[in-house]
Amino acid sequence: MAKQVLGNNALGLPFSPAVAAGGFIFLSGQMAFDQNNQLVGGDITAQTKQVLTNIKNLLAEQDLTLDAIVKNTIWLTHVEDFAAFNQAYAEFFPNNPPARATVRSDLLIPGARIEIEALAIKD
Repeated sequence: MAKQVLGNNALGLPFSPAVAAGGFIFLSGQMAFDQNNQLVGGDITAQTKQVLTNIKNLLAEQDLTLDAIVKNTIWLTHVEDFAAFNQAYAEFFPNNPPARATVRSDLLIPGARIEIEALAIKD
């Protein structure tokens, strides 16, 4: 099965926002950019909600919801953000959340506190 590039990389960087292949959708790490490609405000709650909204919108282009996600990998720049991140994350996955790994990263783009990569299944 051939791969299909999904989404629009408005930042002009050398990656695809998402790729469909073999019944899966692989979403590149998403950050808290709004519709104007501006990084949203500095707190982890706002950034987490923006990232998950971006993921939700990418999946919607394929007629999928967040329920299609089977695995997320999360990078946080500040370990003390974990509780607030977890609370905001739970709002998007109230039931049957996907598998998840969460790690701390010292290096994301300046001002970014979170990045989320997702793997979704397309039935």
